[in-house]
Amino acid sequence: MKIENEKVVTMHFTVMDKEKTVIDSTYDAEPLAFIQGSGLLVRALEEALFGLTANDKKSVSLTADQAYGERFEQLIQSMPKTMFEGMDVNVGMQFRATTDDGEQTVIVVDVSDDKIVVDGNHPLAGIDLTFDVEVLEVREATEDELSHGHIHAEGESCGHSHH
Repeated sequence: MKIENEKVVTMHFTVMDKEKTVIDSTYDAEPLAFIQGSGLLVRALEEALFGLTANDKKSVSLTADQAYGERFEQLIQSMPKTMFEGMDVNVGMQFRATTDDGEQTVIVVDVSDDKIVVDGNHPLAGIDLTFDVEVLEVREATEDELSHGHIHAEGESCGHSHH
C-alpha cells in the first residue's frame, strides 16, 4: 500500500542538521505513527512521503524555510524577572505566552539576576534539516482515527472523549 492522505504511516526517522549532527531519532524508541495529511509533520516532509510503501527508505533534505522557518530576532525578548515572581525559572523551560499574534510557546534562553530572556522561535527554526526515514507500515485509517485526527493503538481508547 502506498502512502497517501488518510493512510496511517508508521516509520522510523532520524533528523540531522547540515553537519550531520543527529537532532532527534526514533530508532532507539517507538516508531512514529501518524495519519498522512493530518499536519503532524512539516508539510514538505509529508509531501516527500507520498507514494512510498513499507520497507522504503528515503533521505529528505529541507531548507530552514521548508522545515520550521527562518529565525526572527524580534521573537527573542528580555523581560524583568519580576514577571516570573515566585517561579524557579531555568534555561530550557517552556511557557505559553500571549503575544500580538496570539498564544505561542516561548523557551527560556537566559536567566540573570534581574532579567529573563525568552525565544519564541521554534527550536529548529533557521536550520536546514535532513530527515532519513524508513517506512515500516502503511495501512488504512479506521473511521475513528479519521474522525479524531490521530491514530489509536490497537484495542485502546485514545484516552479522551469525542462528542
